[in-house]
Amino acid sequence: MTTIEELIRKAREAGASDIHLIAGLAPKFRVSGALADTGEPPLSQEDCLLYAKRLAGNDWAIYEKTGELDASETIIGVRLRIHIFRTQGKPSIALRLLSESIPKLATLGLPPAALNLTGLHKGIVLVTGETGSGKSTTLAALINEINHTRYDHIVTLEDPVEYIYTPDKAAINQREVGKDTGSFAAGLRASLREDPNVILIGEMRDQETIETAITAAETGHLVFATLHTGSAADSVDRIVQVFPEGMQNQIRLQLSMTLQAVLTQQLIPKKAGGRALACEMMVVTDAVRNLIRSGNTPQISNAIMTSAAIGGQTMDQALTRLVRSGQITKDTALHFAKDADYVKKNTM
Repeated sequence: MTTIEELIRKAREAGASDIHLIAGLAPKFRVSGALADTGEPPLSQEDCLLYAKRLAGNDWAIYEKTGELDASETIIGVRLRIHIFRTQGKPSIALRLLSESIPKLATLGLPPAALNLTGLHKGIVLVTGETGSGKSTTLAALINEINHTRYDHIVTLEDPVEYIYTPDKAAINQREVGKDTGSFAAGLRASLREDPNVILIGEMRDQETIETAITAAETGHLVFATLHTGSAADSVDRIVQVFPEGMQNQIRLQLSMTLQAVLTQQLIPKKAGGRALACEMMVVTDAVRNLIRSGNTPQISNAIMTSAAIGGQTMDQALTRLVRSGQITKDTALHFAKDADYVKKNTM
C-alpha cells in the first residue's frame, strides 16, 4: 500500500486540489476540477481503514461513534483539510490540499475593489460560492492582509482550522469548532467577550449564528463569513429565509445596515489548463440597501451591473472579461453564465 505521505506528494506534483480514497477503487486526484486516475492499484477495505486511522489520530473514537470526522493536519509540509466518513460500513476519505502558504490577496484574480475590503472596520463581508470555489483561500488572504497591516485582534471560528496564520501586526486566536468551542454560534457569542476587532466565521449555518454575526457587526466589529450561495442576491435571500416570517422584515433592515460587500466565486477551466477565478462583487450602495430592505432582491443584479465605477461586477461581467483576456473560451463562459445572452452579446 502506498503511504499517505507518498500519495500527498504525488497529488501536490500533479497540481491536485483533492484526494479521494474509496475501498474498491484506485486513489483519485481532482485536477483542474475533474477527477483523474492516479495509476495506483485499487484500495482494499483494510487499506482505507489504515489510512483513516492514520489521519484521525487521537480522534478515531469520534469517527467510530458518529460515522464521520472533520480534521486538519500538515503532512510533508502540505496543509490538509481531512474528512473521513462511513459508506456502507467502510471508511472513505476526502482530502483537500491547501496552499503551503497563504497567497497574497492581489494574486488571486479578485476584482480590484476587493483589495479595499481589508480597510473596513465594521460590518459584514460575505464570500460565497459552491464547495471548492476557493472561498477559504480568499478569506485567508483577506485575514492575512489585515494581519500584516493593522494592529487588531482577530478571532477565527473554523471547522476545521485550515490555514495557520503567523501573527504579525495583529494578535490572532484561531478556534476550532468541536475542539475549542462547541459550535459556531457558541464560539461567536463568546468572541464578543474577547475584545476582537475582526471575526472570521467559517460558515453561517443557522439562525443563531447569523443573528449573532449581525449583532457583532452592529456593535462595531468587522465580520467575514461564508455561505454556499451562487450570487449576492441568493446570499441575501438565504440569510433572510433562515428566520421565521415574523422576523424577516427586521432582519432585512439590519442586514441592509450592516452588509458591506458580497464576493461570489467560481473556478473556471482555462484554455491552457488550470482554472481561473470568476468573481461577482456586490458593493453595498444606498441603492442596494434599499433593495435589501424592501425585499427586491431580483433587482440586485441590475444594481451591481451599474456599479462598475465603485468596483461592482456581476458574474457574467467577470466571465466576459475572462473571455476577452483569452483565459477561457466563449463556450466555457456560456456554460457557467447566469445570462447566456449577455455573455454571447458581449463576447462577439
